[in-house]
Amino acid sequence: MKYKYLFGPVPSRRLGVSLGIDIIPYKTCTLNCVYCECGRTTRLTATRKEYAPVKEVIYELREYLQKEPELDYVTFSGSGEPTLHSKIDIIIHFIKEYFPRYNVAVLTNGTLFTEEEVRVALRRADLVIPSLDAAAEDVFKKLNRPHGSLSCEKVISGLAQFRKEYPGEIRLEVFIVPGLNDGEEHIAMLRKAVQKINPDRIQLNTLDRPGAEPWVRTARDEEIQQFAKYLGDNVEIIGKFKPRNGITSFSGKEQSILLTLKRRPCTAEDLSYILRLPLLEVNKYLQMLLEKGQIVGEQQKRGKFYKIINR
Repeated sequence: MKYKYLFGPVPSRRLGVSLGIDIIPYKTCTLNCVYCECGRTTRLTATRKEYAPVKEVIYELREYLQKEPELDYVTFSGSGEPTLHSKIDIIIHFIKEYFPRYNVAVLTNGTLFTEEEVRVALRRADLVIPSLDAAAEDVFKKLNRPHGSLSCEKVISGLAQFRKEYPGEIRLEVFIVPGLNDGEEHIAMLRKAVQKINPDRIQLNTLDRPGAEPWVRTARDEEIQQFAKYLGDNVEIIGKFKPRNGITSFSGKEQSILLTLKRRPCTAEDLSYILRLPLLEVNKYLQMLLEKGQIVGEQQKRGKFYKIINR
């Protein structure tokens, strides 16, 4: 069966073997982050509605999960902000009621938790990973480029309120963009915000693949370590993928990508079109292949082209 709203399973650095659920149209988001690996936001909005028909999403989930695949998480993620879907709670409820063996995770930019209905909607999820990259309004606007209805103060207050009400695990992700949010004064402000939110864990991340803006660079190891030191306790740095060689769906898709690149170099977008795979999924496999040393990326006019390393 060809799925419209499910993708993967994909190898995740944070979540192991993860089945993705993408219920928001491509690049529909409340933010237009400079580092986004999916590219610039084309539909900047804070309006919640039923973007993907719930009945169709549930049909796909039932069809897939009844096969009892081995998964670490069923994850709401993709190329848009999942909490923009006004009926995400119904989908979470379905998974927990009919397939309770599976953990549900939600990757979110954390901007809509000022709305009570959003906080309530995620209550049955096992894990929520919201983002907080900025603790000052000027940094928030430069780095996250938010919808006009949002402010940095509102985002922090919403996350703090969600923590008070939510019984599950919260891992707060902070994405380091050198030159924007890594100054000592700003990190001190971030530390205060994190203390107010009180997550179970803080996860530091930085650029893996080309971001929305070409000037965004990856933080060096020493910069990440310094950031972690200033931010305080309970901080972990997002590591590399764990090997998942025994999983057929991973190796099969890796081989498809390698065979395609053997014919000619391609961008991630080219591979997504040729193999009919979601761009986010393609990016996951490309990162694995890069870390294995099987391919290399080269920036050209049309984007980053990947090619096989001849041994």
